[in-house]
Amino acid sequence: MSAPDPRRGTVLRGAALVLTMDPDMGEGPLGTLAHADVLMEDGMITVVGPHVRCGPGTKAVDARGRIVLPGFVDAHTHLWQSAIRGRGAGLGFYDWYGTCVGPALPAIGPEEMDRFVRLSAADALQSGVTTVVDWVPAVDFAVSEAYVRAVDESGLRFVHAAYQELSGIGLVRKVVQDLVAPTARGTAQVGSAAFPGYADTVRAHADLARELGVGLNLHLLEHPDDRAEDPVGMLEEAGALGPRTLLNHVIHITGAELDLLARSGAAVAHCPLSNMRLATGVMPLPEFRRRGIRAGLGQDGGTNDCGDMFASMKAAVGLQRAVSLDAGVYPGPREALEMATLGGARAIGEADRLGSLTPGKRADVVVLEPRALNFAPRGDWPTQLVLNGRPDNVTDVYVDGIPRKSGGRLTGVDVPRLVADAEAAADRVWT
Repeated sequence: MSAPDPRRGTVLRGAALVLTMDPDMGEGPLGTLAHADVLMEDGMITVVGPHVRCGPGTKAVDARGRIVLPGFVDAHTHLWQSAIRGRGAGLGFYDWYGTCVGPALPAIGPEEMDRFVRLSAADALQSGVTTVVDWVPAVDFAVSEAYVRAVDESGLRFVHAAYQELSGIGLVRKVVQDLVAPTARGTAQVGSAAFPGYADTVRAHADLARELGVGLNLHLLEHPDDRAEDPVGMLEEAGALGPRTLLNHVIHITGAELDLLARSGAAVAHCPLSNMRLATGVMPLPEFRRRGIRAGLGQDGGTNDCGDMFASMKAAVGLQRAVSLDAGVYPGPREALEMATLGGARAIGEADRLGSLTPGKRADVVVLEPRALNFAPRGDWPTQLVLNGRPDNVTDVYVDGIPRKSGGRLTGVDVPRLVADAEAAADRVWT
């Protein structure tokens, strides 16, 4: 099925509320506009406001009564991990990894990877996620090729953070240049991890990221045992900290280390549902906020269990309140919504293109129906979006102005076939 041509233009007419996430465009920090239109042309946002005039051939979509907002940015995930959904539910991090990731990954060939990635990508899109930052483990080139093709053909915008051990680091260069660079919506990072004993590997990854002119994406201090050495000091010594560094989890960190991260300009991805599931701890998110460290929300693949960013936003709010006993602690619902959109775009260095409905940015847009059993009656819609919202409230999703979900259904996706294919792939991996 050929993709619709975004050059014709699409206008979302008469939305009850548009959350532009750009305070210069509307009221308050979220830049809200009531009863407004959103015009998308040539894959970009071109006009946002009331009674927008359109050229001939523009498709009009009735958005009356609905909420329009930017697509969600999942700042840290592992799309392949639909392969391990529901497994190791009673295990902590390292036991879970040894029971689930360790056995599964070597058994996944190109065909299985294609099926798992397509399933996760479709789940993300139907949930309103339009961009994923995907930390991809060490797999061979054929599996990487299947991986990149699957996510690219899904219609998602993606950042492919390719990881290899030191002995195979040349493969990262090949994946970045030969597989990711030619895609329409893909960009690359070099994946790494600040684990004990990884100093040489991290240094090599940082050097390669600089050589390729891409970002560096690392797991850092997810588990208390990760403090066995001085991981933050190791990153500093390796030249791995800077404005193009994205650090995932960052739970067991000291105040002095936070100060160092702030000075470096590095950004972080907060994965609350994964951290809860694996009992790894609670990220001191208010401390990051006080230091001005950029932060996005991540779902972390198989330990988030699904692509539901609404659940992640709610968890980000509730987890800090539960540990602080303070209902006013950061983030509140509006701040969590900002983390899931513009905050994620800032964390990955893409705020000039993504994260808000600002004219000139890419047309990654979500339409949400609040007239639903779980959402009505109207109180404060931005708060309700975080505390009440679910993927089934998402009626339409656009990436580059192309509809990927329309009228509540994914476009061009045979969902029963996708599920059946993933089930068959999982049977092969786990038998």
